[in-house]
Amino acid sequence: MAPSGSPTRQVPIYQRLGLRPFINAGGSYTRYGGSLMAPQVIRAMEEASGRYVSIQELQEAAGRQIAGWLGAEAALVTCGCASALTLGTAACVTGCDEEKMNRLPDTRGMKNEVVLQKSHRVEYDHAVRNVGVRLIQVESRQELEAAIGSRTAMLFFLNMAQHRGQIQREEFVEIAGNAGVPCLIDAAADIPPAENLTDLIALGFDLAAFSGGKGIRGPQSSGLLLGPKDLIRAAFLNASPNADRIGRVSKVGKEEIIGLWKALELYLKRDHQADWERWEQQLEVIARAFDEIPGITTRPFVPVISSQVPHLAVEWDDRILKFSKEHFLEALRQGEPRIEVSPVPTEGNRLELSSWMLEPGEEVVVARRCKEVLQELATLT
Repeated sequence: MAPSGSPTRQVPIYQRLGLRPFINAGGSYTRYGGSLMAPQVIRAMEEASGRYVSIQELQEAAGRQIAGWLGAEAALVTCGCASALTLGTAACVTGCDEEKMNRLPDTRGMKNEVVLQKSHRVEYDHAVRNVGVRLIQVESRQELEAAIGSRTAMLFFLNMAQHRGQIQREEFVEIAGNAGVPCLIDAAADIPPAENLTDLIALGFDLAAFSGGKGIRGPQSSGLLLGPKDLIRAAFLNASPNADRIGRVSKVGKEEIIGLWKALELYLKRDHQADWERWEQQLEVIARAFDEIPGITTRPFVPVISSQVPHLAVEWDDRILKFSKEHFLEALRQGEPRIEVSPVPTEGNRLELSSWMLEPGEEVVVARRCKEVLQELATLT
């Protein structure tokens, strides 16, 4: 007889926990669980889970292949992009000095300043501050050059903020190179385009950090750090499995290393143009659902940098349709099947959807549910 609580019937795993999964018409957001892994990735992770291996040897072997694919000197699989930011910063602060590594986040006597543009401050730079550095904010080229000194460990650039500050990528790496200071670029959500995996290092950034669980469709808990051999070596020494290190808390296991390695191999072989055309076609299906509802307008768009894939903006005239954005979101969330759209804040009566995380055929379901919800809400106005 099966023990109490055992899955004698094939009850879906989330249902056993009392949860309702959803169709993701929003994007590869961490709060939504990132992306879905391909069956080949899952099989590779399952195979990796069945044998023991030296994590150092595995990191070195996977890193060599990944670096070769992407034209970098070296690569390190990390526990998400935030981990890549922490380890990259730590590498710039300590190098391979074990005494310094063991002291972090106590950076007294070390190079412990990171310079960045004021417009590039973001919540995720907490991962940089974890190392114990002080952030020096600047706005102009003159201020940046003046801020670089004997205590400067690293320059930091947020790729999604490329158009916000006065100093663009090319000028930024030029200044870093002239000063002989390593520079790190955070490009967590900036795949696609696939070219970012190669172009940012080729542009002159010493270190480039990416999420592995978004566009690459690796494990959600994986990330990638690219850079020169000495800094990648220092990043690894600041990480697990090394014990007394700042990166021990962001352990990446053999399954995640293999999972990202396999996902990246598949991603680089994909027909990215075909993917793009499919995403556009799926959004066209969804857009047609709004055609018969007065007061609704839709517009396709592509974000400038992060999540640079086809999106659909949906807006309505509140003189005709007198319901709030929150009513619409909650109705989609509470219906069957449950649907989530982009969580990025928008002004007014505007919602944004994307199709790149949809499974084939889910666009039809999203279109039907959006139409049903809008018709229901319209009758209440």
